[in-house]
Amino acid sequence: MLTIDGMATDPTSVDDVLTALESQGYVSDRSLAVAVHLALEMGRPLFLEGEAGVGKTEVAKVLAAVLETPLIRLQCYEGLDVAQALYEWDYARQMLEIRLLEVREGRVSARDIMTRDFLLARPLLQAVEASTNGHRPVLLIDELDRADEEFEAFLLELLSDFQVTIPEIGTIRAEEPPVVVITSNRTREIHDALKRRCIYHWIDYPDFEREVAILATKAPEVSSDLAHELARAMERLRGMGLFKPPGVAETLDWAAALGVLQRQHLDSDAIEETLGVVLKYQEDIAKVAEAGAEQLIS
Repeated sequence: MLTIDGMATDPTSVDDVLTALESQGYVSDRSLAVAVHLALEMGRPLFLEGEAGVGKTEVAKVLAAVLETPLIRLQCYEGLDVAQALYEWDYARQMLEIRLLEVREGRVSARDIMTRDFLLARPLLQAVEASTNGHRPVLLIDELDRADEEFEAFLLELLSDFQVTIPEIGTIRAEEPPVVVITSNRTREIHDALKRRCIYHWIDYPDFEREVAILATKAPEVSSDLAHELARAMERLRGMGLFKPPGVAETLDWAAALGVLQRQHLDSDAIEETLGVVLKYQEDIAKVAEAGAEQLIS
């Protein structure tokens, strides 16, 4: 949170959001700050798309730190269903309770074991129940494009009202909707019906100046010269038409690897020794090797 006259307060303007993000070490451009501000003020989910490693997930983590609220993360994957995302019954506890009741009372009814005490809350239900006393959590729905379209449709219904009806218990409703951040690497298109309910923002690779600023913030031990060399090399790598261009995460990994090897400058030898830190496909490594490492530093 921001501190004004000794009191903590949520960011209430675009400039406040920029300041808050920077206070948590996130180097943002103004367009992202505008999208975050609108999502917070309008109570809409923030939908972030972009290539892997550009800092989409980090936005949710930073927001949770700025708002001083819990981060609840749902990692999406193929085959994700309601039981893993919303709730399921704790069958082991229910069976134990059945045995205890049979011994103690000689009978068991469904009402004895179908209560909230025997329910395992998964991330979506956790987010609904955590929104109390005006202290709403940040719900991160990460890599939604990895989930099936059926789950996307279910999610659309939940995000409309932020309530869930459990037949045996009733309706559980969020007192205040959580802050929702949805990310996608765009391995498939997300349905328009969901996007229309969100504030949309595309996070691109950083430009040269912002990547230097990110290195200065996240890897202050890196010299200014090396930071400029790394940013220039990454800019050229991303322009080579690689199968999987490197993201900001790889830039930071590259800086760390050069530090381990006690390299103060990025030369051809350093590139050849550490290219596997940056590129994860042999085809991309071969393409760079064929073109020559010198082009990344010339």
